[in-house]
Amino acid sequence: MPKVYFISGLGADKRVFSFLDLSFCEPVYINWIPPLKNESLQSYALRLRKEIPEPNPVIVGISFGGMLVTEMTKSDNHIKGIIISSNKTSAEFPKKLKAGKYLPVYKMLPDGILRRLMLSSMWVLGAKGKKQKELLRQIIRDADIPFTKWAIHSVLHWRNNEIPGNLIHIHGTTDRLLPYSLVRADYTISKGSHVMPMDEYRELSGLLKQLI
Repeated sequence: MPKVYFISGLGADKRVFSFLDLSFCEPVYINWIPPLKNESLQSYALRLRKEIPEPNPVIVGISFGGMLVTEMTKSDNHIKGIIISSNKTSAEFPKKLKAGKYLPVYKMLPDGILRRLMLSSMWVLGAKGKKQKELLRQIIRDADIPFTKWAIHSVLHWRNNEIPGNLIHIHGTTDRLLPYSLVRADYTISKGSHVMPMDEYRELSGLLKQLI
């Protein structure tokens, strides 16, 4: 049974993958490490890679985690990277997110207010079912807000134009945060939202089994 490493998204943890059927592999969930002062997304990704001992790993990342996997696969062609609800280059960001680089309101908000804002913006992530929505609320309530602020900054200042050949991109057609029309996905999940591991988990589980 293959060992597969999973990296969650911004403000999230391994619970975002909890609806998937991963009986075909041995899942290993990578925990966040503290970022260094003013650390870039690329630098953080390379340090996080050291948390994975295998020389030829399969690494799956969602959203922010997918951007980290992109940087890992760029630096090591022995990695098989799979990204979900993410983007491979900075050009795939929508304009509304790019604007955050020049209007960094998130930096000025107290932690509690930013958490409440994240909770009130849950509709952007697209969780559909009652269990999924409640779990997503709990994930946001438990989020490390200082880490989230750093991650937002690192994403908004990420500059990458290289698409590594050892990377596979899965995207949903109804992703509101990172619109499907702006990305070049290798595999498409119809009606998949930004948190499709929670909503379209049956189809996504089957696709991951096929790819891994």
